[in-house]
Amino acid sequence: MPTTLYIDADACPVKEEVYRVGRRYGLKVFVVSNAWINVPREPLIEQVVVDAGPDVADDWIAERAVTGDIVITADIPLADRCLKSGAQALKSNGQPFTPDSIGSALAGRMVGEHLRSMGVATSGPAPFSTADRSRFLQALDTAVVRARKVSPPKAET
Repeated sequence: MPTTLYIDADACPVKEEVYRVGRRYGLKVFVVSNAWINVPREPLIEQVVVDAGPDVADDWIAERAVTGDIVITADIPLADRCLKSGAQALKSNGQPFTPDSIGSALAGRMVGEHLRSMGVATSGPAPFSTADRSRFLQALDTAVVRARKVSPPKAET
């Protein structure tokens, strides 16, 4: 099966970059959200609007992402699920989630949730920058090359 790109799209700042890379490599892109968003009307780009609710979009992506696929998300539990199924996962700043880093990311998320439940104010992510966008494009290109090695294109008949 050829590589598929999945975007956890509700708050993703790099959708246009994913579309651009998808076009360049001829890859299917699924833009998954729980509300309608503006998506280019192109054969390789498909919008998927799931029901509202916690983790519905995450479940849709995690049920489909497999070895050779790439998931763009800031959601750590979703990234963990995708890594376990063999897919790659990237943050919008280009930082990959890896089997070696996902455990500490999950632990950090749990600590943050615990602190917030106790009323402690925690800082959010740093503002998204031009350098983040550039790192993301480079990381996505690298991920596609890696994915194509494990998921070669279908032979033409």
